[in-house]
Amino acid sequence: MFELNGQTAIVTGAAAGIGEAIARRLSTAGARIAVADLNFADATMVANSLPSDSFAIECDVSRRESIKRAVESVLAKTGQIDILVNNAGIAGRAAPIWEQTEEDWSRIIAINLSSVFRFCQLVVPHMLSRKYGRIVNIASIAGKEGNPNMVPYSATKAAVIALTKSVGKEVATGGICVNAVSPAVIHTKILDQLTTAQVDYMTERIPMRRTGTPEEVAAIVHFLASRDCSFVTGQCYDASGGRATY
Repeated sequence: MFELNGQTAIVTGAAAGIGEAIARRLSTAGARIAVADLNFADATMVANSLPSDSFAIECDVSRRESIKRAVESVLAKTGQIDILVNNAGIAGRAAPIWEQTEEDWSRIIAINLSSVFRFCQLVVPHMLSRKYGRIVNIASIAGKEGNPNMVPYSATKAAVIALTKSVGKEVATGGICVNAVSPAVIHTKILDQLTTAQVDYMTERIPMRRTGTPEEVAAIVHFLASRDCSFVTGQCYDASGGRATY
C-alpha cells in the first residue's frame, strides 16, 4: 500500500526535522528523493543515508533563481518529478506586530510562502504534461488559529492553505492532487526559535497534551503523496493531537 516505486520526489527543507522524516518515509516506500536544502552538507548526509539512489540539491528557497536551478537539476538528473513536498520554513522572530520589522516580514514571506508559489509554478507544467503529480504543502495550525507574537508566521501558513486550495482546483482535471498538512507544535529544532512561553501556549491547547513527532507528520504526507490519494485534493489535513476540532 502507498508504494512509490519508480517515482521522484522533491522534498524541501529535508536536511533535518519534518523534512528529513518525510524524505525517509517516502524513500522507504520506494521513491527517489531530491533532498533540497540550503544546508548542502547535511542534505548530502541525509541523501547518502537513503535508498533508491537519492541525492542532495542545494537550494535557497527564498530566491527564485535558486528554486529554478533546483527544479532544472532534478529534471536533468531523473527526467521526472512525480511528487513535490514544500516543507521548508522558519518560525521567525517571536515579537508582537509593532516590534516586527520590514526585514522580519519580508524574510518569512519569502521562505514560507513565496517558495511554495514558485516551486508549484515551476513544477506544475511538467506534471500537467505527464498528467500526473502529487503536491503536499506543509502549513500549520497557526495558519488556522493565529498565534500571538507570530503574526508573519501565522499569516504565511494561512496563505499556504489558501494557495493549496486554489492550485488544487486549477489542476483538478490534470491528474494532479494538491493538499496541505497543518501540524500543531512538532518536536523539532524549529522550537529553539521560540520562547518557552510560546511552546507552552501551543502545547497546552493540544488535547493529547504532547507535541507531535516528525514521523507522525510524515505518515500523513506519505498518503497524500501516493497514487492512493486519487480523489483527495485541495484539502488541509490537521496533525494536531485533537487541537483543531473544525
